[in-house]
Amino acid sequence: MKSDTSERHSVESFEICKEIEISAPIEIVFETTLDELGAEGQMPGGKPFPMKIEAWPGGRWYRDLGDNSGHLWGHVQVIKPPTLLEICGPLMMSYPALNHLQYRLKAEGGITRLAFLHRAVGLILPEHRDGLPKGWGYGLERIRELAEGKNRKETQR
Repeated sequence: MKSDTSERHSVESFEICKEIEISAPIEIVFETTLDELGAEGQMPGGKPFPMKIEAWPGGRWYRDLGDNSGHLWGHVQVIKPPTLLEICGPLMMSYPALNHLQYRLKAEGGITRLAFLHRAVGLILPEHRDGLPKGWGYGLERIRELAEGKNRKETQR
């Protein structure tokens, strides 16, 4: 057996914090967050990126490619509808890394404040570290767009 230990990789970490205001009730925003993390998911630019999320403690969040293939992104660590969702796991990182996502929602009058936090530690590739703030920003804007659209439809009834 031969092993090569000449190349050393450093363990890195990062934290991404974003907060948005959404003109919709907290229940609609929470439901829409699950939609965007699930079947309604999109990549920046609008390309569909459907996922599956099992919305209970220990539930999987994964990409189902059919024929028993896919990619586990994480597990639901905490879910307290409609105020909190936490997911931990590798996400899109197919290398030694651990990620923790937190979606914290708070009703404030006629709006919902959504605070997002992503923390990661591991052998993190620069393209993930550098690209994720834009990607998460897109996802949060998409949650806002979908939630406000649902809210408009419900108030027109």
